[in-house]
Amino acid sequence: MKIATFNVNGINGRLALLLRWLAEAQPDVVCLQELKAPQEKFPERAINAAGYGAIWHGQKSWNGVAILARDAEPIETTRGLSGEPDDTHSRYIEAAVNGVLIGCMYVPNGNPAPGPKFDYKLRWYDRLSQRAAELLATGAPIVLAGDYNVMPTDLDVYKPERWVDDALFRPEVRQAFATLVAQGWTDAIRHLHPDEKIYTFWDYFRNAWGRNAGLRLDHLLLSPSIADRLSSADVDRHVRGWDHASDHAPAWIVLD
Repeated sequence: MKIATFNVNGINGRLALLLRWLAEAQPDVVCLQELKAPQEKFPERAINAAGYGAIWHGQKSWNGVAILARDAEPIETTRGLSGEPDDTHSRYIEAAVNGVLIGCMYVPNGNPAPGPKFDYKLRWYDRLSQRAAELLATGAPIVLAGDYNVMPTDLDVYKPERWVDDALFRPEVRQAFATLVAQGWTDAIRHLHPDEKIYTFWDYFRNAWGRNAGLRLDHLLLSPSIADRLSSADVDRHVRGWDHASDHAPAWIVLD
């Protein structure tokens, strides 16, 4: 089973790019972030025509997450995270696909930090950790995939000294991610590539793509019941070089 995560940065504006990548990579499951489309504007017909069933949690202009399944219909289990009733952001959706529980997320950016947006990000991580612990307790095979908006270590960021005060790299956020992983999750890409500089995001500014000045923001975490099935993991970084590309590239794993 090939499972991917891709911050598409506007699903309707980049639909042709998404469909091109789906046809090329043929993932079995895809978690999408930053749909930037209200619920009724999700391009369901085009996604279905490409061979994928889908569930999605849309929001006008911002956020939005979706789970696609090739030749299957994702069975939704959860929409949104509990713990903050006034939170209306479309950032989390969860579904069962072919015996694996998939959690798809778009963690808040948190900038400027410190400030209310940063505080919201830390609370969101706390709520995610609570849900993750509940999922682990089931013993089910689980993959939590998405844009976590954190570079966990210096290895995950080009010139880390330039990011010390950014909400993507502040110690509080890295600690929140580390606390989550310490529940028993396996960071799939880092597990198979422990010493490599692997990036999933390159800014549109300052020729970041041309200089390979990237960040690793997109992660796939595996529960203990599925981690030993991990056979490969990588990033389709060439997609970032396509015309009208997202600033993220798809990251993926293969489970035997």
